Amino acid sequence: MNVVKIAIIGAGFSGLGAAIKLQQNGFDDFVILDRGSDFGGTWRDNTYPGAACDVPSHLYSYSFALNPSWSRSFSQQPEIHRYINHVADKYNLGSKTKWNTEVTNTAWDEDSGQWIIDTSNGQFRADFMVAGVGPLCEPKLPDVKGIEGFTGEIFHSARWNSDYDLKGKRVAVIGTGASAVQIIPELAKTVGQLDVYQRTAPWILPRADRPYSSGENWAFKNIPGYQRATRATIYAAHELVSFGLTHAPNMLAAGKIAGRRNIARGISDKKLRAAVTPNWKVGCKRILLSNTYYPALNQDNVELVTDPIREVTATGIVTADGVAREVDAIVVATGFHVTDSPVFEHIIGKDGRSLAEVWASTGMQAYKGTTVNGFPNMFLMVGPSTGLGHTSMVYMIESQLNYLVDYFTLQRQYDIARVEVRADVQRDYNVGIQDNLKSSVWETGGCASWYKDAFGNITTLWPGFTFNYRRITRKFDLAAYDTASARSLNPTAGTIPAAKETVTS
Repeated sequence: MNVVKIAIIGAGFSGLGAAIKLQQNGFDDFVILDRGSDFGGTWRDNTYPGAACDVPSHLYSYSFALNPSWSRSFSQQPEIHRYINHVADKYNLGSKTKWNTEVTNTAWDEDSGQWIIDTSNGQFRADFMVAGVGPLCEPKLPDVKGIEGFTGEIFHSARWNSDYDLKGKRVAVIGTGASAVQIIPELAKTVGQLDVYQRTAPWILPRADRPYSSGENWAFKNIPGYQRATRATIYAAHELVSFGLTHAPNMLAAGKIAGRRNIARGISDKKLRAAVTPNWKVGCKRILLSNTYYPALNQDNVELVTDPIREVTATGIVTADGVAREVDAIVVATGFHVTDSPVFEHIIGKDGRSLAEVWASTGMQAYKGTTVNGFPNMFLMVGPSTGLGHTSMVYMIESQLNYLVDYFTLQRQYDIARVEVRADVQRDYNVGIQDNLKSSVWETGGCASWYKDAFGNITTLWPGFTFNYRRITRKFDLAAYDTASARSLNPTAGTIPAAKETVTS
């Protein structure tokens, strides 16, 4: 039996950041549990050809661990993975991590006031649990008839099989989302035939990617404040987009123009241009960045298929029009379980219900994206209503880390053993979130997306400026919680001045 004060699940940006900030503030009794063999999370698992970030490098990094040596303005997966592991080594967190440890179930034990965490390497008990598993960790396979009977090679983009040589093969890619538009140009260079199955055309804007010069890297490293000023400028420019996404979708018209020009530059055939032109507003779904996707579709060995898939046979794919296309391999690039992650089924709250069951009845919601009524002493990282469509998630993660660390500071001060957000506070907060989203492009843009849960609510995205989220998470508001003292187990929240915060954007 392993007993710790804090169990951190996941060793990606969220889990690693939580460990660093807890350690820096004198909270050393924690363990990181991860199913992999090193740090990185998403950036460890996604090794497909062309994998890269669509947020500028200087913004997609911790503010407390800037990297003056980024090779490009938009970093690729290997470099980001190296950066995360470099930061982990700097803070010596490998010694606090249990590798190859799959968390199979977590359950709150009301009697002991602890989380019981079952793993592939034994059971852990923790007074507090930080769930840093992230929303993009469980691959989603398409619900297509016969796919399980395909006799060729098949794998998800997030579980890339690098041992299988695709060179010269007939390959199908199902999906045209963020991963697919990076994979397709790389595959088009080497495969014999590439069939791209598109359900909905995405908006794809030009990618302002370039290598940094040695002089620029020298300046980032040696001129005081230069890199932070660069980072702040990038942040401010991206933040302007958030107002259009949340409150004034018509402000995003420039994006539509840029997207159409990107199509015209990359594709010569008018029929193909029409097929890849979206019929919904820019921003309604994730805005993608690529300079190579459209030229790849323009190649002779690439075919864009827009007819729905009827079934997968043992040797190929049949579309609704009856056309059968034989393939050697299928690459599934259909995203992840976000609002219906199987992870939620294995987080059991105080009343014996899983997070999946609770959200199936109430919709996917939390308080400040971090705490959930019915799940004491649990802190979600990148929880509901914290996602972004315009800037770096690392900024949101660091905001949550402020909230997390401030709680443990109060926990130490007041000797708190149990903390649980009040149901009325959580409800009011989420009503505010949904009210702020009514005029957003995600509601009015004319598309269907994974941003919404089964109730039709946008439960993945933050409504508005990220600095407002930073403001409301700067301090942990104990008045929003029911708490109990470690000594008496009597409520202590009454000693904290009551205050309710509203969501603004």
